Amino acid sequence: MHVTLRGSGAFYTKIGGTVPPEQASREGSMSHYPDADFLTGAFQPGQFYADTGAEVAFAGRSNAGKSSAINVIVNRNNFARVSKSPGRTQMINFFVLRKAIAGAGGDASAGEGVQQRIVDLPGYGFAKVTQSMQRHWRELMTAYFEQRKSLVGLFIIVDIRRGIGDYDRQMLQWAEALNCPAHILLTKADKLKRGAAKAALFKVSGELNTEFSGVASVQLFSALKRDGADEARRALDGMLQRDDDTSA
Repeated sequence: MHVTLRGSGAFYTKIGGTVPPEQASREGSMSHYPDADFLTGAFQPGQFYADTGAEVAFAGRSNAGKSSAINVIVNRNNFARVSKSPGRTQMINFFVLRKAIAGAGGDASAGEGVQQRIVDLPGYGFAKVTQSMQRHWRELMTAYFEQRKSLVGLFIIVDIRRGIGDYDRQMLQWAEALNCPAHILLTKADKLKRGAAKAALFKVSGELNTEFSGVASVQLFSALKRDGADEARRALDGMLQRDDDTSA
């Protein structure tokens, strides 16, 4: 179920690296994003990937299921490896989803489309991380949101049993300030009975309509049962297509 409103730790493997090539080929052929691959990680703003094309960032509280959600959406097992220790992701990680098609002479700008990416932001709200690391994360994420011109959308991963918290609201405030559409995945929906899950969905949609009218859409999601994966891909593709439409 998808409601449109009016108005973490992970480790990454590059295809052909620790993932056997035959497995990468098999999974890639079934993926909605066969070009998907890890690009780079940034511990400092100067290490950000080139600010061209279009990218959608994924943010969420530690242990909300962000890595699992990315794996299901991309349809690649271990694309973003799930860590048993929340808060391990210390960098902003960039992934390509679709490559730009180069034109004559290898010029991508003269070809078809632009490179499309997702960006995995550090999980927030994990108390056992040192204060210095928490400060570093805040500075890194602030630099990311203030600098990235290629940012066209934001996915916010929220554990359905916790609901929207203060850190999630901060992400929504960034999206609102940047006029950037946001989409919330209420993860681990399989942990609740259907009626309770629907009630949680409508509670969150009501909160968003009151506090962030027109900023976000929200849906139920279960990585375990893969429920909501198609809806999430449509939302992601819609954000990425938005860049093509505005640049046309």
